[in-house]
Amino acid sequence: MWGGRFSGDTSELFKKFNASLPIDYQLVNQDIEGSVAWANALLEAKILSTNECANIISALEDIAAQVEHDKLQILASDAEDIHSWVELELIKRVGDLGKKLHTGRSRNDQVLTDLKLWCRKTIAKVKHALRDITMLLNEQAALHSDAIMPSYTHLQRAQPITFGFWLDAARQMFVRDFRRLELLSSLSDECPLGASAIAGTAFDIDRDKLAISLGFSKASENALDCVSDRDFVIDLLYCCSTSVLHLSRLSEDLIFFNSQEAGFVILDDSVTSGSSLMPQKKNPDSLELIRGKSAQTYANLSQMLMAIKSLPLGYNKDLQQDKAALFDSMNAWFDSLAMFRQVISTITINRESMFNAVENSFSNATELADYLVSLGVPFRDAHHQTGSLVKLAEAKKCYLKQLSLIDFKAVNELVDENVYAWLNCEKAIERRQVRGGVGYHSLSAKNILDAPLQDATLNDVDGIYDLVKYWSEAGENLPRSKEDILNQLASFKLIKDKQGAVVACGCLHIYDANLVEIRSVGVRPERQGKGFGKRIVFALLAQANRLGLSQAFVLTRQPEFFAGCDFRKTSIDNLPKKILKDCQFCPRKEHCDEIAMIYALQ
Repeated sequence: MWGGRFSGDTSELFKKFNASLPIDYQLVNQDIEGSVAWANALLEAKILSTNECANIISALEDIAAQVEHDKLQILASDAEDIHSWVELELIKRVGDLGKKLHTGRSRNDQVLTDLKLWCRKTIAKVKHALRDITMLLNEQAALHSDAIMPSYTHLQRAQPITFGFWLDAARQMFVRDFRRLELLSSLSDECPLGASAIAGTAFDIDRDKLAISLGFSKASENALDCVSDRDFVIDLLYCCSTSVLHLSRLSEDLIFFNSQEAGFVILDDSVTSGSSLMPQKKNPDSLELIRGKSAQTYANLSQMLMAIKSLPLGYNKDLQQDKAALFDSMNAWFDSLAMFRQVISTITINRESMFNAVENSFSNATELADYLVSLGVPFRDAHHQTGSLVKLAEAKKCYLKQLSLIDFKAVNELVDENVYAWLNCEKAIERRQVRGGVGYHSLSAKNILDAPLQDATLNDVDGIYDLVKYWSEAGENLPRSKEDILNQLASFKLIKDKQGAVVACGCLHIYDANLVEIRSVGVRPERQGKGFGKRIVFALLAQANRLGLSQAFVLTRQPEFFAGCDFRKTSIDNLPKKILKDCQFCPRKEHCDEIAMIYALQ
């Protein structure tokens, strides 16, 4: 690809040292996608004729089909990198015409485009995984919102909380990871293609139109900065490292909770292993490996920072190391998220051990101090008096609730029988109903416990019909007959209240082996704002994923809601025509204002 300048051959050692194909072959789909877009740009710039462009694109599509089920076949080539491999395969199919495709572009902007396209796809997959795990943690946190356990500071028992509160704390960490990725997506939304080697292409390429065709919002502003830039790689490695750090810290907690010293949780056999020597052992290897893999991601981030810190602007071969570090970290991230999800979904808790750890401790000491404050004692004095009572209880080899009223009055004569109610750990949790407190979480969890997610049954047809009818009359959904609902009953997900009334629903409608529509999503107006709609949508997406479908879509007048569920806008024209046949039943078909949105399933 660059041999004209040279009279001698490169050594086999250098070829092997220089080649990146064993790593960047994973970018083959992105390289073909970028090449198709570049062929169209060259057509508009009159570098390629219509026939030439069509022949090139047809050949590129043929290459994509060739590697669709087996990318590893690429590794049998002695090509230097994936860009060279695609070009050589193109030339095999269309001859010298294939040599025209590289007009005006460099491998510098080509590799950046490929990598940004790969990152965008990977970010979407990680966001799906994070959404999935936060939904699981939300459900599990509600189920265990009454499982009382001690919290810890300095690895000493602190105040009473619930295991549900701990699970919700884990959820909040992954929510931040998700938001961090959303911010990264906006920061890396400039298209490098057309920046060429370092100074920009010399041909009349509409770079903004090219960027939009590849899904970017705009073209990069400065070619020199563009080919030098690996901020998006560092940012993604940082997002990964932070998220795996969260996984590592949570794993450390669970390892302790699972120990015989605590005995709070029991890890399932599917995520543990034994000892080759000691028959009694059941080791938390899944969590220990997550903890260990975190070091791997930190090392990759450090490697990229060290590699770039002294590089001059422009392309330097050092940058070739970015993909190995990035791919390795992303694999570790995906594996760790999947493993942690399995741990949480199969975990068993020992409520008795948790409760005893609270009862047989001084974790209610703060409650005693707060009680004294309620009697008018300044907090610092209340703190001191409580400390004296803890010391007294230790001397008597008992706990605060076991002290006599005489013992309490010896420190503060205002104390009465109400002190024992204040020392009750359940009451301690109930009192903390300030937003963010453990009592607030327990109260909020009732929204989920009082309205569990479930599959539809024959008894639910009337309730579904009434809810769908309400929103169809409001012009938000298509009308559905009871017969239609009955025919698709197996695909409906519901949330019902304690009285058995349907308060939220939604269903799947499969069009073909790849495409599914999410339909009839609705929540009773008086029950909106509690997250029911999102719970329905994500349950349907999970079901579609299990069925092996590749893409879900909606036609909606509520794009903000579905954007919050990770759907992205597309053109209705991009959807198969058979989808639009149902539009004949829409009351607004003459003045359609629906927006098409899609969600890429894993």
